[in-house]
Amino acid sequence: MRTTAHALLTLLCVAISAGAARAQEPAAPRGPLAHTFSIVARDPGTGELGVAVQSHWFSVGSIVTWAEAGVGAIATQSFVDPGYGFNGLRLMREGTPAPDALKRLVDADAMRDGRQVAFVDAQGRVAAYTGAKAVAAAGHTGGAQFSVQANMMLNDRVWPAMAEAYSKTGGDLAERLLAALDAAQRVGGDIRGKQSAAILIVKPVSTGRPWVGADRLFDLRVEDHLDPIPELRRLVRLQRAYTHANRGDELFTEQKVEEALKEYAAAARYAPEILELPFWQAITMASAGRFADAEPIFRAVFAKEPVWADMVPRLPAAGLLPDDKALVARIVALRKRE
Repeated sequence: MRTTAHALLTLLCVAISAGAARAQEPAAPRGPLAHTFSIVARDPGTGELGVAVQSHWFSVGSIVTWAEAGVGAIATQSFVDPGYGFNGLRLMREGTPAPDALKRLVDADAMRDGRQVAFVDAQGRVAAYTGAKAVAAAGHTGGAQFSVQANMMLNDRVWPAMAEAYSKTGGDLAERLLAALDAAQRVGGDIRGKQSAAILIVKPVSTGRPWVGADRLFDLRVEDHLDPIPELRRLVRLQRAYTHANRGDELFTEQKVEEALKEYAAAARYAPEILELPFWQAITMASAGRFADAEPIFRAVFAKEPVWADMVPRLPAAGLLPDDKALVARIVALRKRE
């Protein structure tokens, strides 16, 4: 009943708003209401392009964040028109500088007063727009190859705090984007609270295989959470771990064993709670004849989660372990029996 009543109330409010709008000018769709704070940036050292956002709106990353390797990054928010993301990337891909691309789209938008949008292109050129009807506190500011923007904030200190944090934080682009989100929340953030967050970072040059996700370094979303920014940080940490693990597998395939071991160790440092990572590391080592190196890893994994030992006999048929019954038995024997 509560859901039904809420839906009816929402429809009534929309109908009243629509009627008022028709009295003044032809009605046009405003888009989803994603009042939020965000940052778009290009890392001048690596050329990586990224966008990060937080809002009191469900699944904010699904409509606000846009980026393409070697092209640019976009945040489209307030009364969102996702077309700014799609068409903005198209224009920048065609060679239009970010300021010109944004101006072209804003000028053609009959609902521009309700928009808030920011572009950064692959050359680091930045542009931002905050419409006159974006809900206060609203505004944007920028610096070298980045822009921060916010609307419906508790106060007007949010976007300056974001700019300062981004400018003063060290580390890679992901760390700096997260620092900007943290700063926004510390000084008040969204007046309604918090619900979702997202981060999207792409490579400086496309791999030519975007359909397999090879162009995206981070593509993470927290759709609904009581504390979305810390949860987004946790996901970024896990992404770092799996990136190192995947690189370790690649190096092992190339017979670069010592380099692979360093990558596996880095993965374990980032996500020591994920036992699957060292398990597959040990399987890879055992498959390559490095049983002595794999043995302590198997022991540690089996001691914490014995079920992983049950996985081992299933792997030869899948081609994930040599079809060697002695090797399989030797690995399974490392599990301690009560």
